Amino acid sequence: MAFDGIVISNIVYDMNRLLTGGRIYKIYQPEADELLLVVKNQKETYRLLLSASASLPLVYFTPDNKANPLTAPNFCMLLRKHISNGRITGVGQPGMERIMEISIEHLNELGDLCQKKLVVEIMGKHSNIIFLDDAGMIIDSIKHISHQISSVREVLPGRTYMAPPVHDKVSLDAVTPEWMERVLLKKASTVQKGIYTSLSGISPVFASELCYRTGIDGSAAMASLSPEEQTALYGELVRLRTQIEEHQYQPNIVYQGKAPVEFASLPFTMYPDMETKNFDSISEVLRTFYSEKEVVTRIRQKSTDLRRIVSNAIERTAKKYDLQRKQLSDTDKKEKYKIYGELLHTYGYEAQPGQKELTCVNYYDGQEITIPLDPQLDAMENAKKYFDRYGKLKRTYEALSTLVEETRAELLHLESISNALEIARDENDLAMIKEELMEYNYVKRHGQNRGKKKNKAKSKPFHYISSDGFHMYVGKNNFQNEELTFKFANGKDMWFHAKKMAGSHVIVKLETASELPDRTYEEAARLAAYYSKGKDAPKVEVDYTERRNLKKPPQAKPGFVIYHTNYSMTIEPDISGIQEIS
Repeated sequence: MAFDGIVISNIVYDMNRLLTGGRIYKIYQPEADELLLVVKNQKETYRLLLSASASLPLVYFTPDNKANPLTAPNFCMLLRKHISNGRITGVGQPGMERIMEISIEHLNELGDLCQKKLVVEIMGKHSNIIFLDDAGMIIDSIKHISHQISSVREVLPGRTYMAPPVHDKVSLDAVTPEWMERVLLKKASTVQKGIYTSLSGISPVFASELCYRTGIDGSAAMASLSPEEQTALYGELVRLRTQIEEHQYQPNIVYQGKAPVEFASLPFTMYPDMETKNFDSISEVLRTFYSEKEVVTRIRQKSTDLRRIVSNAIERTAKKYDLQRKQLSDTDKKEKYKIYGELLHTYGYEAQPGQKELTCVNYYDGQEITIPLDPQLDAMENAKKYFDRYGKLKRTYEALSTLVEETRAELLHLESISNALEIARDENDLAMIKEELMEYNYVKRHGQNRGKKKNKAKSKPFHYISSDGFHMYVGKNNFQNEELTFKFANGKDMWFHAKKMAGSHVIVKLETASELPDRTYEEAARLAAYYSKGKDAPKVEVDYTERRNLKKPPQAKPGFVIYHTNYSMTIEPDISGIQEIS
């Protein structure tokens, strides 16, 4: 997830293709650190967003306008004065750095042709947009940097523009066997770090990709590379340079399930188990990636309180369950005390007053047994003492057996809610989970909502279609699991669930078919494995059976079923390639 020099080279390529020769029609400043340039070129209108945000600096084409302040900021007014209706003559990227230089020519008040340059520096919290004259002097910038802020360079009106320091990095153009021998291979670092600290425009993520392509362990020391590995690395760097020079871009996003993980302008090969989606432009990649990332982040932020409540409840219930199981195991002695009492009734006449133990034959197994005695009590009193212990432990066992089962069911219920939070995609999903937590008193219902019946679910299950054309439905939470299994599914429809762990119910509709093809069985099992607590395991065992074989126990929590007729398969929790229907 790096807005590195390779991505910028892709954007610069697109900007040159689409904007060179175009006129700057409108200039807006929607945010304090953001510009929107509207450019008309060859009867087309393009909107270019330039953001110098410290948290998310970006440059990309956007189809949308943004809301603007009623009064334009000073920097925006300055740009309008100088380059409004100016013509873009080209866009450059010096040395694969994270810098874009937009060259503009315009007419001044006297009608003379003038040259200006808009420099966009994409460097994290140091990002900036700087407006230069033809002599390289700073006219103004969207952020003013004085010597009090930075001792390296000032960015102020009237100062000569200086590019940010490159820290001994070189461009891919400078990569030669001699440079490799003299500089890169002398690095006292790992191979991955050596690459991204020596070459401009290469991010740590893409350095890992280069190592993967060459079969080199990125965490190995640079000095440990064999001659063959050195040659392979050099060849990959030359190949990368050629791809960029020839503009062989393939903008893509790598997904883990539905969550975007990485984006790049060139294909990733180091994520073979994840799904890669290609796009027509890097701008589309950036818009999609950050909008989807924002959705995932927003849902996780909104579910923070629910996650904390469920996590605390799981921890508390797990401790209670462990304690109850320990107490239950302690009741295993009850049968021994019962036998002691019965044997004392039979052989107690042999015990002498003050005797501390009695050895006799256990008529249950024919073996000798030694019974400890309280010397202050006679045999019948010792027998009564053991029967009392037996009775107490028996009552404890009966009570704890029920409690342990109830606590286990509660723990499984909480784990299923935790799993539902992991796969929630929108606020409707969270609302259903919160309703379930309120129904079972994990979350207090507000006064105005007390006594109200559960709202009708607005969220819908995941809907997939198998390679053979069968419709597959996945419950997002316990309410949906119950709805799918007992109201939506028919008796002959197939039901899938991860074995002995929290997870979603998966229903495959048979429609008019009499049975499912093997490939659909496997795809449904993969869905059940992926939408379970075993998602991160290499393999997950999945049970499957016809819906008519399922029953819901009395008083069971929503989504909980029992079955005694089923088949099982072990499968990878990988759903890449399975088509989801929105």
